[in-house]
Amino acid sequence: MPTQKNDALRHEIDAAAEVLRKGGLILYPTDTVWGIGCDATNEEAVARIYALKRSQNKKSMLVLCASADMTVRYVDRAPGIAFEVQEMATSPLTLILPGAAGVAANLIPEEGTLGVRIPDHEFCQGLLRRFGRPIVSTSANITGEPTPKRLPEIAREIVDGVDYVVNPRFEGRPTGKPSSIIAFTEDGGVKVIRQ
Repeated sequence: MPTQKNDALRHEIDAAAEVLRKGGLILYPTDTVWGIGCDATNEEAVARIYALKRSQNKKSMLVLCASADMTVRYVDRAPGIAFEVQEMATSPLTLILPGAAGVAANLIPEEGTLGVRIPDHEFCQGLLRRFGRPIVSTSANITGEPTPKRLPEIAREIVDGVDYVVNPRFEGRPTGKPSSIIAFTEDGGVKVIRQ
């Protein structure tokens, strides 16, 4: 039986990665809530997410990375302490890191930072490793509306606006709430944005 599940998971990861490669949008489960995602290096795909959410708020979009190694390829001024904090985190944690580089320009706010989370989630980790680049993660709602925790709560407009919806059987055990957020400065300064 586990082989069947692994085959199904692999198939789902391949399908989602293919959509991302073509510049498409996916609706997918994460370790927190369901998210809308795209290739974080594709400016057109990122613009489609802003349009779908009816928002231009660059601070509402973060990226998922498979590991600290992947993260440092896309932020070039992150202090070492940030990764130590990440290692010690016992629940989902988004790091706001200085020196965003190599991602779509329309993901980067004026301060030049990038929100990054390393998800503890089988599907997300598999997809990130398969895709090889960061994936945008933003809550699957129209801006200003409540954050849906499960697939059935997501507005039809969002579901219809993406190119691929991941099978909910790969949801895992999400926390059902947004991650904590800690911002870091280049010199190691720390500010808690959301607990």
